[in-house]
Parts: sequence; C-alpha cells; structure tokens
Amino acid sequence: MPRKERRLKQKELREAAKGSGSLTSWMTKSTKGTLNVSTATSTLEGRRQVVYPIPTMNKYLNDSAVERPWTEVERWVLVTVLGLEMVMGVVGNCLVLLIKVMCSKQYSCRYWVPFLSLTLSDLGSSALIMSGSLLAMLTGGQTSPWCEVVSLLKFAFITSSIGSIAILCVQRLMGMPPRGSVLFVVLVLTCLAAWVSGVVFGTVPVVYAWIKYLYDPAEMLCAVFWETSYSDMMVYILCAFSVCIFLPVLLIFLGSLMTAAGLVPRWNTYNEEDDMSLVTPLLVAFYLLCYTPFVVSELILLGKQDLSPAPYWLRTLSSVMSYLDCGLNPLIYCSHRDFREAGLSLLWTSRKSFSDPILTGITQLNL
Repeated sequence: MPRKERRLKQKELREAAKGSGSLTSWMTKSTKGTLNVSTATSTLEGRRQVVYPIPTMNKYLNDSAVERPWTEVERWVLVTVLGLEMVMGVVGNCLVLLIKVMCSKQYSCRYWVPFLSLTLSDLGSSALIMSGSLLAMLTGGQTSPWCEVVSLLKFAFITSSIGSIAILCVQRLMGMPPRGSVLFVVLVLTCLAAWVSGVVFGTVPVVYAWIKYLYDPAEMLCAVFWETSYSDMMVYILCAFSVCIFLPVLLIFLGSLMTAAGLVPRWNTYNEEDDMSLVTPLLVAFYLLCYTPFVVSELILLGKQDLSPAPYWLRTLSSVMSYLDCGLNPLIYCSHRDFREAGLSLLWTSRKSFSDPILTGITQLNL
C-alpha cells in the first residue's frame, strides 16, 4: 500500500476512534459487526486489570461461553467434590428406595407419594446431572445433543423436587386423602405436573430458538444463553419462576407456618408422632439453603440488560450446593429413628442370611 494511502487510512481510524467516544464502539464499527464481543479494561488503584470479554446482547465470542479456565488444583478439587456428591446421591437414594419397598411395614410413612417423587428426583439428578458435570470437568466440555438433554433434565429435577416438598407441606396441613379418592388422584396428578412443568418450560425456548445451550465452565454444565431481547427473556423467566418456583415456595412457607402454629383443619386428626413427615422441616431448611445461590444468580441475570451472567464464583457455588442437596436428603431421612432402624435391619438381615449356618437335619449316632 502506498504511503499516502496508509496515512489516510490511519487518519480515518483515529477519527473513528475519537468520534465513537469509547474503545468498545470503535471496535464494533471498525469490524462492521463481525466481532460480537467488546472488551473493557478497568483500573483499580492505578493498576491495570486483566481484560475479560464482555458479552453483547445476542452472541458470545466464537459462539461459546466466556471462560476463565480453572487452575489444575481448582479443577481437581471440584472433581473430588462432584464425585463425593454423586456417590452420596446415588448410593443414598438407592438405599432409600430399597428401604421404602422392602421395609415399608417397619416404619410409618403416611405421605409416601411426595417422598417417593422427591427420592426419584434426587436419584435422577445424582445419576444423570452430576455425572454429566463430572464428565464435563474431566473432558473439558459437553456436546450436542447431550448438552440440551442434561440441561432440560436439570430444570425438570429442580421443579419436581421443590414441587414434591410443597405437596408434602400441604399434605401435613390438610391430611392424607384415602387411596382411590378424588383427592388422592389430584395429589398424584399434582406430583406429575411438577415434573411436566419443568420439561415444558425448558423445552419451549429451545423449540422456538429463543435460547442456545452452551457449555459454561462456571456451572460445570451447559447453561442457557438468550438470543432474544431482554424483555423477552425477562417475561419468560418471570413466568417460569412464578409457576415452577415462586408458587411452590409460597405453599411451603404457608404450609410450614400454619402447621407449626397449630392451625390444622379439624378433619386432620392424624398423629404424626412417629411418622416420617417429622423430617419435613429439615428437608425444607436444607433445600432453601442449598438453592439460594441458584435463585440469586437468576435474579442477577434478570437485573442485567446486557444479558451477562452472574459472577463466576456464584454460578459455581449454585451448582455445587444444588448437587449437595440430593446427597443430604437420604441422611435427613435416616435422622428418623424408625426409618433408620428399618434400614439397619435390612442390611443386617441380608448379611446374616449369607453368614449364619442353617440347620437342615439331625442325625442320631449310637455310641
């Protein structure tokens, strides 16, 4: 290029940078929209900070999530934590199901429908979601269609678990309807609705191409990245949270407070002194504790009009804490004395049947 043309080109670039008022807009104009990410620098106490990509409204650099690579120590710490949580969740919930099936007569569990739904949800999350996160940490990502399937199942397990706890709290307040009655059918259908609602609200945005599932190393799983406007995202998330999260949480608080205050209807004369439902307050407390980071991260997303996600550490904490709840629930069940004794008797009987000799006959000897 001739020297005169180079000077004219440099002059045009300087004028464009000066007229735009910021490095961000100058980069966007100079690339004519081909670069869908802007960079920003900040100074703190006179020191230059690390430059991170900042996502624009619709896309991320190279159609992938913004990454801050884990150090080797951090990665193996997370792998160890995920492995322990997965083992706790799978082994613990399998034992719970085994005790519920084989030792159901040794302890009282009147509200067995929501307990069964919660256990299946925890087992599915431990076997599918945690294993997916663990595999993603070891291999460095997830690919389609497994990425979309795991993300949809994760939302379904979240809605089913909180729905099951809400139904349990309402049942303690209202009482257990007899089997075969209309109320019992409504109870079962409500548990199924908690599962279906999570699948529906997770599937609709994918079908209509409102969002894109991309691997997010912070969540150690594929996360949702919106490709529509902020208003569309806000309306849909508010609708999904109102139906799947806010309504069950409201029922949990109302049912728990009214039961604790003794405001139980007259027709509910059941004595819960030895029932498994006594562990419900512990289930509620640990569920709210473990899922608080997840709710906070979603609320932060709603508050940012550029659709940028919550801080890196908060997204990681939300995943680790939500996985922890699946492994803690079997331990909470075992805090009930009758359930714990039923489990110990099952394990002891199984061990005794293989180790103790069995008398099959008597032979008389003449000496």
